[in-house]
This record gives sequence, structure tokens and C-alpha cells, in this order.
Amino acid sequence: MNLRARILLLLLLAMPAVAGAQTATLPPLSFLGFEAGAPLDAVGRQVVALGGTRLRCDRARRDRAVRECRAVVVHPAFGRPLDLWLSAIDSSSGVLMLSSPVSGVELDAWRTDLETAFGVVDANVQGPQWMLQWVRQGRMLRLTWKIENGAKVASVSLVDGRVLDSWGRKRGASDR
Repeated sequence: MNLRARILLLLLLAMPAVAGAQTATLPPLSFLGFEAGAPLDAVGRQVVALGGTRLRCDRARRDRAVRECRAVVVHPAFGRPLDLWLSAIDSSSGVLMLSSPVSGVELDAWRTDLETAFGVVDANVQGPQWMLQWVRQGRMLRLTWKIENGAKVASVSLVDGRVLDSWGRKRGASDR
């Protein structure tokens, strides 16, 4: 068998392994057990599991399908309270954000945990704010941090593009 035929044979034999690797299920983007797109009842259960206050939700004035919710949870490793805010559309979390002042050690732990779970990405600096971002399967997770009044403040945002797109299509249809 000539060299060209051997290379072709090796490539053909490797194709199923490459195809399998590309279709492997990736873990959902999450932070402290919260996932973008999660139903409100699942978010409420996770709030309680993290020793938080009850999730309080109000209907948006402009669109009754939208609920704005808030809670405070406790970071399990550091005991620090985190403010939770979310916008739910038809009882699914479209945007969820957790934020708090953090120490350098806490921020490093958040970053390390996220990079271990979802891969290392380059930090993006936008003025006085730094950001790491992961996107997959229509969802995004973003870690941002900045210095505010001499303190480091960090937030993790979870966004479900499919929930937001569905809401946008419904709003567009109702505006016609």
C-alpha cells in the first residue's frame, strides 16, 4: 500500500472518533447549581438549597408574561451572601444574575471553578471591567468583575437565548 493510501485509510479510521467527539454532550452552563432557562420552581429550590431567602417575583407592568424575581443566596464555600436577580419569561429563566463584593481569593475561586467546568477563555477588558464568557447551545455564561468604591464586585450572568428568542417572536407577533 502506498503512502497516500495509508494516509487516506488512517483518516477514514479516525473520522468516527472525531465525529463522536464533536457530538459528545457538553455539561450545561451553570453556576452554583443555577442554569439559564431553568423553570422558576427549580430556581426556587436551588435558592432554598443555598440557604437563601424565598424567591420573590413580580409581574412586569409592560408584559404579563415576564416576571422579575429577586433573592439572596449564600455562597457555599465562602458563606458570603449573593444577590440574585432574574427575569423569567413564561416561568423560564431568561436572564439570571448573581452578584456580590468579593475578595481576590473568592474571585479566583469563581474563575477557576468556571474554567475547570467549561474551559479556559481569554479575559476581555472593557474599560474598568473585566469579563470571561462561555457560549454553547444557545446559552451564555459571563463572569464580570470591576472595582467599585474601592471594592471588587463580581457577577455571574446566565442567559438563555432560546427563552429570549421565543419571547421576542411572541412579542413581535402581538405587535402586528
